[in-house]
Amino acid sequence: MNNTLKILTIGVGFVVVSCATNPFSGKSTLALVPDSEIFPSSFQEYDKFLAENKVVTGTADAKRVETVGMKIKAAAEKWLNANGHKDYLNGYQWEYKLIESKEVNAWCMPGGKIAFYTGIIPVCKDDAGMATVMGHEVAHALANHGQQRMSAAQLQQIGGSVLDAATSGKSEQTKAIYAQAYGLGSQYGVMMPFSRSNESEADKIGLTLMAIAGYNPDESIAFWERMSSSNSGAAPPEFMSTHPSDATRIANLKKLIPQAKAEAAKFGVTFK
Repeated sequence: MNNTLKILTIGVGFVVVSCATNPFSGKSTLALVPDSEIFPSSFQEYDKFLAENKVVTGTADAKRVETVGMKIKAAAEKWLNANGHKDYLNGYQWEYKLIESKEVNAWCMPGGKIAFYTGIIPVCKDDAGMATVMGHEVAHALANHGQQRMSAAQLQQIGGSVLDAATSGKSEQTKAIYAQAYGLGSQYGVMMPFSRSNESEADKIGLTLMAIAGYNPDESIAFWERMSSSNSGAAPPEFMSTHPSDATRIANLKKLIPQAKAEAAKFGVTFK
């Protein structure tokens, strides 16, 4: 067995035994890096971030961030318990902080550590807008997207090793051509679409969570329209972006809203 085949065989075997089914998406996803390694590092980085940035406390907005966050968390727990995944959130340590920043942003680290920036509060406008963002960001953590991206990066490294072995003995010019083609192919053909699929998946899960939490998912459309209006710079072509375009996202959300409402109705939550 030559070196290329050995590396490829090891890589394929590694992937086959390192997949896990996510309860929210129902998909078998890459899990090359376990939560037992990811969560401690995530919590440490979150604490470091809080120490280096201004955390807003005691204000009405800070309280809203925590209140909405807790409702989204409770919605996730309800859904998991109802679907036979009562222990899924073991190891999560939920925390919701408002950060003083003009940046229009929010994020959730693996394990439930959430940061909401003051810059996004006006775009949220109300609790439903905040729930749209919170549901989306929490969904990234629940769907293990951080774990998947770390796993995908490892796969990319494996692919690079296969390429090195395959081009062994070839001219430097040939190696450069192969390397350039692999870089473009893995980045735009795999890594970025993979990230866009994460975003769309988080939108879907987030809609369900906000609906179960009692926030009308119809309001998500108004939020993303406001978000689109707030984007002053020209967006890159969608195939070169890690996020779907605003138009694509809004169109997808409109299709997903009836499903989110139907799921919420199972928990006695209905909307006019």
